[in-house]
Amino acid sequence: MLDIRTLHEQLIEKALPSGFEQEVGDYLGQLAAPYVDEVTRDALGNVLCHKKGSGPRIMLAAHMDLIGFMITFIDEKGFLRFEPIGGHKPAFLHRTPVRLRGRDGSIVSGVILCEKWAEAGRKNTGDIRPSDLYIDIGAGSYEKASALVSIGDVAVFDGETVQQGDKVLTPYADDLIACVVLLRTMELLQESPYDVWFVFTVQEEVGCRGAATAAFAIHPDMGIAVDVCGTGDTPSAPIYSAVRLGAGPTVKIKDGSAVCNPQVVQFLRDAAQREGLAYQDEILLSGGTDAASIQRSHGGILAGGVSIPTRNVHSPREIYSLRDVEGAASLLAAALRQRTF
Repeated sequence: MLDIRTLHEQLIEKALPSGFEQEVGDYLGQLAAPYVDEVTRDALGNVLCHKKGSGPRIMLAAHMDLIGFMITFIDEKGFLRFEPIGGHKPAFLHRTPVRLRGRDGSIVSGVILCEKWAEAGRKNTGDIRPSDLYIDIGAGSYEKASALVSIGDVAVFDGETVQQGDKVLTPYADDLIACVVLLRTMELLQESPYDVWFVFTVQEEVGCRGAATAAFAIHPDMGIAVDVCGTGDTPSAPIYSAVRLGAGPTVKIKDGSAVCNPQVVQFLRDAAQREGLAYQDEILLSGGTDAASIQRSHGGILAGGVSIPTRNVHSPREIYSLRDVEGAASLLAAALRQRTF
């Protein structure tokens, strides 16, 4: 049986921000190959894993790109300016450790700092912009820094993954843990009445681009995006979120980019209820997933989502429950075994 945490850590070591998914995609394709009939890669970089069947076509999508940073400038003192890739709150990045992939493939460590932090003060941190931030790699000069990194190199959050009881604290649950869910679903799914496509998508964090091209090529009858979602069980969480960590995966009803088709919501609920699996209903007022791109492809595709509840999404310390991860895979496998669609 696949070990969830070990596999997740392996993916973190290989994954990079949107547009740089080649290495992690190659690895995911290798891992998926024993469970499906065919693994292919499209021009954009999506990894398409096809488990052939004679029934309606169902596409499951989990994105393999990360939020991160791209180096745009190296100053005379060796400090690096950067452009965020994906959704970041600049005020939260001050003093965040990062690692860069150097020009020779080596890893370069650094830390994000804000040149105007003292000036802004705690009351005005919302005024901090990406242009106020820089990365310090300890170089001391342009020459020393440019020997290590180049314009266009990318950086990601740096930090270890730690398990505490059932909970895992990690720089990148989003969305690598959903990639693990897809692999675990493949492992659980011996037979299915459907023609199933497991797709590891690219560039979700910059506009759900990979899912759009994959859905157009596959043209599924139904699409299910597997991603993380925020929770409502922390002091800073909005009171409208009923999602809790460790209470089961969620069946998405609506988020900021899509209203899920009721047929998909019921398809997933029926599977959970038939198998006696715990699940939560999910409604998010902001944010989105690959479900929106799938839903809008061709003349419209039935689309929905299954999510892993995650605290502190888009931060260097996301937290998820192993129980919810295993539950998500069990729910998807149960849905793909039933004949109600």
